Amino acid sequence: MTKQELENRLIDFAASIILLTITFEKNYAGNHLLGQITRSSTSPALNYGEAQSAESKKDFIHKMGICLKELRETFVCLKIIEKANLSTDHESLIRAKTEANQLISIFVSSIKTSKNNS
Repeated sequence: MTKQELENRLIDFAASIILLTITFEKNYAGNHLLGQITRSSTSPALNYGEAQSAESKKDFIHKMGICLKELRETFVCLKIIEKANLSTDHESLIRAKTEANQLISIFVSSIKTSKNNS
């Protein structure tokens, strides 16, 4: 996968989460998690863009680590939303969890490779 393909995948993931939030229950928990997951799911695309302009290998690994952290936060948030039945779109929720998990695996592997090449 090229850098551009991964960036596009992260952008698509963020957009899919934003669209998923439209289906959230309109209550305190739904509104809280809507804001939380919007921030955590859009952060990886933005930080990945920054990682491409990293000033050093250490800076690159750090920014990639932030992407990974935010993806893990998004994944846990999706699990909470699912358990609490805060979304009416269960199919999109399952797809989002699958994509988050795949992106997490990509970033774990990329960070490991970058550390080994340092």
